[in-house]
Amino acid sequence: MTPAQRALHRLDAWPDLSTGPASCGVGRALRSPHSEIVHFHSDHEADLHLTTRAIQRISGDLAGSTAIRMVPGSRWVTVHLDCNADVDLLLSLVSVALQAHQTRPPSGGAPEACNFRRVTVLPRDRQGACR
Repeated sequence: MTPAQRALHRLDAWPDLSTGPASCGVGRALRSPHSEIVHFHSDHEADLHLTTRAIQRISGDLAGSTAIRMVPGSRWVTVHLDCNADVDLLLSLVSVALQAHQTRPPSGGAPEACNFRRVTVLPRDRQGACR
């Protein structure tokens, strides 16, 4: 089972999330009643939808992670999934995203574009590799 499959399997059991096609047209998505929360685009990549406030609050931690890629101005962050630690990081961030989106009204229009094709996820060097 790939890291993305493990994450999707674990998150699919969460009662606040439902599975469906990603609005960007590539991969599977998990959504809350308020918004799409995560897109799984490949076996080693997921885009996570946060709020601007949540990104600002944890930006130092996000910037320090070798698993995270951010696009300036985007409320989506890309999580590189190589190992169980990356899956655990994604699950923790999904929890942050769910909490952040609870305070926002449900989106009525088209969903905000994720980072698909805006971020290139490269294999990490040995220093940033999972242990």
